[in-house]
Amino acid sequence: MRDTGTGRLDPDQVEFFRSNGYVVGDDLLKPAAFAGLREHFERKLAALPADERPEDMDVPHFTDPELFRWLLDPDVLDVAESILGPDIALFSAHFFCKPAGDGKGVPWHTDAWFWRETIHPPEQAVTIWLAIDPSTAENGNMVVIPGSHRQQADGPYREVRSEESVFTWELDVSKMPVDTDRAVPIPLRPNQFSIHSGGLLHSSAVNRSTIRRCGFTMRYMSTAVRFNHEGVGHKHQIFLARGEDRAGNVYAQPWRAYPELVDARGKGQRVVTADR
Repeated sequence: MRDTGTGRLDPDQVEFFRSNGYVVGDDLLKPAAFAGLREHFERKLAALPADERPEDMDVPHFTDPELFRWLLDPDVLDVAESILGPDIALFSAHFFCKPAGDGKGVPWHTDAWFWRETIHPPEQAVTIWLAIDPSTAENGNMVVIPGSHRQQADGPYREVRSEESVFTWELDVSKMPVDTDRAVPIPLRPNQFSIHSGGLLHSSAVNRSTIRRCGFTMRYMSTAVRFNHEGVGHKHQIFLARGEDRAGNVYAQPWRAYPELVDARGKGQRVVTADR
């Protein structure tokens, strides 16, 4: 782990990420910035309509441009640059909040499978998972399979038939078993973070504890990764975060809201494809 305020990942952390597909770090944001994000989230959660689940606070930046204060924070982008290089696009974001008692679980999957029609190559995007609450075994912390990002574990998938699952699709472990003996839990305290590859196999359990678990997932990619603006630009947009474009991508503007994107894709977590 890195010390407070040192910015980029150190060479050992970068090598660990390359080998294992994830790494953990300390104190992503400065204290005042983290406190501001936590307060902002609490206001959003308090305003969530009664018929919407807190796990489904996906792409909140499309309707809340204030979130770019944190999504484009130099300390966050320094971590992303350690893995992606100097030319960075913000791909997506999500407040993943599992309420105490009945917080939904996440089945085994790779993020790349869900992003396969949105960006190419999808496994080259990364997620910075910033803990807002303590994330523990009791309240459903993330669990990963180290090195699985090098094995192209991209299917087959099957529909999920459980009300306790965040997703409606999961890796079909009957046809592609997951070696859970190799699974590593990722406990985090507030303002700790993990960063993982889009190709990494991971999951998390249902939260049956008395403690809420919330993380802010901030997803980035090199601008050399191609965004499918032609196919999904009416439902999703990316933002230039640092450096310059390398793939002829189209970028949205971080100072304005895009409620039409949420209207087109539907609320909650969705597999964004060109045909639905």
